[in-house]
Amino acid sequence: MRKNVLLCALAIAGMTAFAQKNEWQDPNVNAINRAPMHTNFFAFESEKSALKGCRVASENYLTLNGMWKFNWVKDADQRPVADFYKIDFNDKGWDTMPVPGMWEMNGYGDPVYVSAGYAWSNQFQNNPPYVPIENNHVGTYRKEIVLPADWKGREIMAHFGSVTSNMYLWVNGQFVGYSEDSKLEAEFDLTKYLKPGKNVIAFQVFRWCDGSYLEDQDFFRFCGVGRDCYLYARAANHIEDIRVTPDLDAQYKDAILQVEIQMKGKGTVDLKLLDQAGKEVASSVVNGSGKQSVVMNISDPAKWTAETPNLYQLIANLTVGGKVVESIPVHVGFRKIELKNSQVLVNGQPVLFKGVNRHELDPDYGYVISKERMIQDIK
Repeated sequence: MRKNVLLCALAIAGMTAFAQKNEWQDPNVNAINRAPMHTNFFAFESEKSALKGCRVASENYLTLNGMWKFNWVKDADQRPVADFYKIDFNDKGWDTMPVPGMWEMNGYGDPVYVSAGYAWSNQFQNNPPYVPIENNHVGTYRKEIVLPADWKGREIMAHFGSVTSNMYLWVNGQFVGYSEDSKLEAEFDLTKYLKPGKNVIAFQVFRWCDGSYLEDQDFFRFCGVGRDCYLYARAANHIEDIRVTPDLDAQYKDAILQVEIQMKGKGTVDLKLLDQAGKEVASSVVNGSGKQSVVMNISDPAKWTAETPNLYQLIANLTVGGKVVESIPVHVGFRKIELKNSQVLVNGQPVLFKGVNRHELDPDYGYVISKERMIQDIK
């Protein structure tokens, strides 16, 4: 018995101490315990909710956006390395930082524009995978959340939309994982780390890591969290990924829709394709576990082009034991893109591309872009 207790204590100590290694300068480590990447979708609790498409109103959603306790240091070797992730850590002397929010737009460090090269070029000679310690700012975040009571028994995932340049994550004093890839979401399975009621989430972000060597292009360099962060709940049996591939026939008239589904556990997935009026135009069923696929035939659908962006909606309802446990909506546009004789064709018609180099950039919030700013931008 004493041996088992000792082994358990050592395992817990290992989880909290593990993050003190130099993953941030190791090109062999891109992620630790990060969930596999998947297509962009959200699983709602019912088809009614899926048709509304409002993620933030779903029973399966808990936002992590808002003000977090925040500690910032100028140099990486000044960062907190112990205790800050523990439940009883006293963070009353810390400042606050919005999530999403960029440090430089909130009084920590200065925005740096570089057309080519790296923001450390005036102080450090490139030496991949190593990055500077000096001026490698580190931000450390803490927040207490309350888990919904009706999430008991469900799998709970954390979604961090975009964190620059990396992140270490802890929950209730336990090390969860690590992620680089500053413009991709990082998701982690928190199920075994969370408890009913109050929980403490902590994460730490470096201005530069070995992955920063991949960001040698002209744009403003900011650090922090650039997109929404949230928790979401799933049933034990659920759709891990869903991928849709539409195509048109040689005459650009009729279409097929290939749907590939990766299941966790077993279940039946009822698929139905709705037109813009909400009318069902095709349906199919897949049943089983693991990877499943089906091809749906659609007669003369409204086509998608830049001038006529017609969209259908695929609804995937997962049923287990006769009950719908989740419903996933996916927008579908029917188009065929080809390259013939050095000309790009969309649905058989030649198109001319006009564009410039564009990055996510808001004059007030940096990488944090609101829907209103997006609309203003395209106008």
